Amino acid sequence: MPERFRAAGEAARLELDEPVAIALRARLPLLAERTVTAVTAEVPSYSGTLAGQMRQKIENAVRIALGTFLKLAEQSQAADPGTPLAPAVDAAYALGRGEARSGRSMDALLAAYRIGARVAWRELSTTAVDAGLPAETVAHFAELMFAYIDELSAASVAGHSDELATEGRVRQRHLERLTQQLLAGEPEEDLRRSAERADWPPPQTLTVVLVPRVNLRATLALLSAHTLESGEDLPAGERSEELAVLLVPDAHGAGRSRLARALRGQRAVLGPARPWIGVAHSYQRATRALALRVARPNDDPLDTEEHLAELVLGMDPEGLADLRAQVLAPLASLPPVSAQRLAETLRSWLLHQGRREDVAADLFVHPQTVRYRMGQLRELYGDRLNDPATVLDLTLALATRPWVAEPG
Repeated sequence: MPERFRAAGEAARLELDEPVAIALRARLPLLAERTVTAVTAEVPSYSGTLAGQMRQKIENAVRIALGTFLKLAEQSQAADPGTPLAPAVDAAYALGRGEARSGRSMDALLAAYRIGARVAWRELSTTAVDAGLPAETVAHFAELMFAYIDELSAASVAGHSDELATEGRVRQRHLERLTQQLLAGEPEEDLRRSAERADWPPPQTLTVVLVPRVNLRATLALLSAHTLESGEDLPAGERSEELAVLLVPDAHGAGRSRLARALRGQRAVLGPARPWIGVAHSYQRATRALALRVARPNDDPLDTEEHLAELVLGMDPEGLADLRAQVLAPLASLPPVSAQRLAETLRSWLLHQGRREDVAADLFVHPQTVRYRMGQLRELYGDRLNDPATVLDLTLALATRPWVAEPG
């Protein structure tokens, strides 16, 4: 006999007298009513929920469960106790799954069973004694009834756990699907429908964070519980590590500083905060910034908001290379070292708007050296250094390294 039916086998050996059984069965409606009343009064999760049709349903379940036990206690030893008990156990399992779907915890469910067992025994024991059941049989009856209720509660706990596990797997699949849709930039209507299906509350903004996979668990522990994780990783290249893609809710404003602090010491990349339905733009910028991350000497997170100029210039590397070759053509005939010095001087001159003292301080040279180099540049460029269009092209070309080929 399966272990869960042990109490049923013992109950069958009680063989209650018919008058006692009749008296006990007559108490079941009142017992069920008092059980439900006690549960709603003593377990906060059930307060105000077991009323009307739902209350009748639970009272009926209590009557059936205890009625099954009494029926077993009346039958002969030759009967198979497992068969009549199976529906009661299955019903208890279904009850557990239903409670999980209703959002009630396992603790609340077990508390309801404890209260139900107490009320049931108080009512049944009084009836059994009044009906003349011997003290020894009453004690054995109590032991078996509590064992029976334990078996039912175990079945409910199993149902509750299975339902949560099933719900968890289904919700995880919905969350993964939602994440894919967000990163792909799918239509708002589809995103809202998927968010509702995944039971995920849409935030005001989402920020994409690329974080080394090895640090993922520790990182998630520091972030919002509603953070989404993509099921696909990005290769990181230089360190042969994989990067996980996270979508962090409401990390804008002061939240961005908190996010950066949480990621301190990690080679993470922070995309910009965007309205949650437009997070695909954050993802695109974060992935473009991976090239900047490679060149960083430290392990602090890279905030794309602090590197916008580099990112804009890096969107078309070939175009930037062509621009440099075009506007730096006057330096092409010079020795590499001389070309490098003049390009560096020209960049500082542009950034400091021609202020010689500032340029000298920036380059750690004498102001006369700046004057000499700018004289060379004016000979090479002529009046073009006064042309706004040429100044713009030179500023863009010299904004990021390398400006000219490094000496070999």
